[in-house]
Amino acid sequence: MDKGDPNAADGLEVRTYFVRERNALLARADFGELYVDYYLHQGQHGYQHAPPHDALLKETLAALTLHCASRPWNEAWAWTIHLQEPLMNMFVTGDNRRGIIVGQLFTENVKEDGRNLFYADLVRERGESRRSAIQFEGSEPFGIVEQFYERSEQRPARYFRYGPEDFVMVSAQPGCDLAWLYNLDDEQIRTVDQTQTLSLLEQRIYRWSCGCSQERMFSILAPIMRSDAAGLFGDDDLLKISCPRCGARHTITREALEAYLAETPHAEQR
Repeated sequence: MDKGDPNAADGLEVRTYFVRERNALLARADFGELYVDYYLHQGQHGYQHAPPHDALLKETLAALTLHCASRPWNEAWAWTIHLQEPLMNMFVTGDNRRGIIVGQLFTENVKEDGRNLFYADLVRERGESRRSAIQFEGSEPFGIVEQFYERSEQRPARYFRYGPEDFVMVSAQPGCDLAWLYNLDDEQIRTVDQTQTLSLLEQRIYRWSCGCSQERMFSILAPIMRSDAAGLFGDDDLLKISCPRCGARHTITREALEAYLAETPHAEQR
């Protein structure tokens, strides 16, 4: 079970395999490169998360990426995880069509309601969208996603640690040997290519990217500016806003937003 081609296109390479005779799909990637881009992004925009929160978000990004790589090419996913302990929200999203992964966490103004909630939003290109939601136990991201598979996807999937930043997901396919899947552990995963017959299915490339821009922030703020400009800016001439998807910080001036509204009088939030 190779880690991947070091000469592959820039980005995180995820390899998927079919486990023959077990009817399972295995996805694996070393997330070191994605995490480097994640930290470079934080440095560029001047913020960082507390180490325990940071670890949760990184693992959630890994869980989502392996999930996306095991899904059809025309899908994009967004997960929102509301945790009570620690009290925080995490948002991660992945788009197979564009090969991008991004996420952010929030610890301020988070509602303490005594419930852990997981929301999964799926959008298919030229197809339907759907949302599912579950309550879950615990705070470990891999365990949370495994509960999502059991309760919402109606099939099991399990996550394993091959190395410090090298993770594996094994998901059941029709006719899966469930006893084998449930009995797997980290040690068995490290020798799975010796004990099982793996057939390489795909190699996909993902990169850390959001696509947020000044114009995107303008479109988000435009409806508020029209209805309550004084409330939006107060006595200031500039507004600092963080992208809810990636945490990038944008500075919006009143003059620039007024010019945007003048040039795009029918601008709506997209």
